[in-house]
Amino acid sequence: MEIQDLAAPEAVHRGEVVVVTGMTGAGRSTAAKELEDLGFFVVDNLPPQLVADVVRLVDENRGPLQPIAVVVDVRSGSFFAGLQEVLAQGSTGRRTTLLFLEAGDEVLVRRQEAARRPHPLQEGGRLLDGLRRERLVLGDLRADADLVIDTSALNVHQLTDKVAEAFGTTQTTSLKATVVSFGFKYGIPVDADLVADMRFLPNPHWVPALRPLSGRDPEVAGYVKGRPEAQTFLEQYVPLLQTVSAGYLREGKRFMTVAVGCTGGKHRSVAMTEEIAARLIARGIDARPVHRDLGRE
Repeated sequence: MEIQDLAAPEAVHRGEVVVVTGMTGAGRSTAAKELEDLGFFVVDNLPPQLVADVVRLVDENRGPLQPIAVVVDVRSGSFFAGLQEVLAQGSTGRRTTLLFLEAGDEVLVRRQEAARRPHPLQEGGRLLDGLRRERLVLGDLRADADLVIDTSALNVHQLTDKVAEAFGTTQTTSLKATVVSFGFKYGIPVDADLVADMRFLPNPHWVPALRPLSGRDPEVAGYVKGRPEAQTFLEQYVPLLQTVSAGYLREGKRFMTVAVGCTGGKHRSVAMTEEIAARLIARGIDARPVHRDLGRE
């Protein structure tokens, strides 16, 4: 068990406990290091049954406002099975956020092979066997996670930026919505909570003057949003997202990822993502647009 410590600055989630878990090779150590830099008291490879003890010790020595992050994963062996029970019982006595780090099997295999380390659940078999066992063990935790970060296409700096965005601010009581445009031909984002399909709208790709532009350009945005069906969709979908976000907050879930797709992730989804994020902001929701596949073609 490794303990890392750094004095907490002002701009942190005061009093929060972040439980970091997820797939081996998905970036747990990177996330923990960034949380340390943000002022969290970080404990790596902690058996779940000791989480409450760590909180108690930090309360006694640092006070209840010191934020804490604990990394709990399958390295704990048989102890790991108790994590869900610990979280369900509210053993920390503090506001607790479950952060789950995910990545595709091909990416995880490549990272593990580069690290030249066996998977903790490999049991003498193939690396993929260990990953499949781990996914089975982690399935329920992933479903219960407050925030899922898919690191498949992220480098170290991009992952630390996402962690900093999520945990580096004092605004801990509001819901943060990320509206992600994507291309269906590149796959649906695995961390999406809701998925909207913009392929029902006319495609600017077939308009020669608009083809080289993107949904960020006014000409394309006007073409896409100027359709009556686009306006009908926005008028119905944004209030739905507001209803969902209010429900998430009631259930203690403070992160929402809305995926908005079209064929290539360049025109329709980008324009509608920008508009959905703007309308959510106008309704008082902390939202930001992200364009996953823009410039990929």
